Amino acid sequence: MSKLQNSIIQGDCIEVLNKINEPIADLIFADPPFNIGYKYDKYYDCVKSKNYIAWTKTWMQACKKNLKPHGSFYIAIGDDYAANVKLIADEIGLTMRNWIIWHYTFGQQTKNKFARSHTHIFYFVNDKNNFTFNDHAARVPSDRQLLYNDKRANPKGKIPDDVWNQYSRVCGTFKERAQWHPCQMPESLLRRIILTSSNPKDCVLDPFNGSGTTAAAAIQLGRNYTGIDISEQYVRNTRKRLEKLKKLTASQKRNIIITQLLTDMKLPPSEILSSKKLLTLFANQLKIRTDNDQPYDITMIEKSLKDLQSERKERT
Repeated sequence: MSKLQNSIIQGDCIEVLNKINEPIADLIFADPPFNIGYKYDKYYDCVKSKNYIAWTKTWMQACKKNLKPHGSFYIAIGDDYAANVKLIADEIGLTMRNWIIWHYTFGQQTKNKFARSHTHIFYFVNDKNNFTFNDHAARVPSDRQLLYNDKRANPKGKIPDDVWNQYSRVCGTFKERAQWHPCQMPESLLRRIILTSSNPKDCVLDPFNGSGTTAAAAIQLGRNYTGIDISEQYVRNTRKRLEKLKKLTASQKRNIIITQLLTDMKLPPSEILSSKKLLTLFANQLKIRTDNDQPYDITMIEKSLKDLQSERKERT
């Protein structure tokens, strides 16, 4: 396992995973080709439907074989094969916890049907009675807290819904975008999944490594990672991307957590900075998310928010 941990491996994920003798992953995130005609470096994403479904079952079985008994398994998939993924999961013994809809902006434009602007994300577990779900790491202030000053509000905030609309697609002009890959998941979406369904030092596996976003988010959050990709180019570029992240300072890591909460709350830094109430709620939610007994220094949070605000202005 030590050879696989914190490594990006070049090869076919089915072949690589089937050679492993014991489960290695506490969490798996898979974003496979959707069979919609994308041209990747070493794979053309257009095969007969029956072949794609058979291949999907094979790689899902290989992943499940490497998922620890308490592990969680997330799969992102498009409309055309979402139902097949659910049926295969049932067949191989996975339990569904959520059928998440990731609704994003910058959807595909169409002329004779409604524009598609979502992806399905399945959340499965190996054991319905034994799995990791860190609710404190996902909670956000509720409307009862933010808008209504309702005393009945849970002071810990609320668990988000299963429709996620705060994560934009990573478009070509975005600073986050790796220009060498045709499609890329947002780091913020992966961070929500990793924070909620794994613990520090756990191993996060991505069988379709692509641009390396899963591994990048894992490093940011103190998790171990294993990525697999068939493309030598994608593997090489991912390794370069990850080397930069391994040099993050404590301040940068703190800002990542603050940025995540900002994104999940759907609020810009300026709005929180302009309201003492919001700033207090933000600090309290940050304390809850990090499972920290000590309250955060408001002055430190203000400085981090101002820094993030300046960074965003520089990008525009």
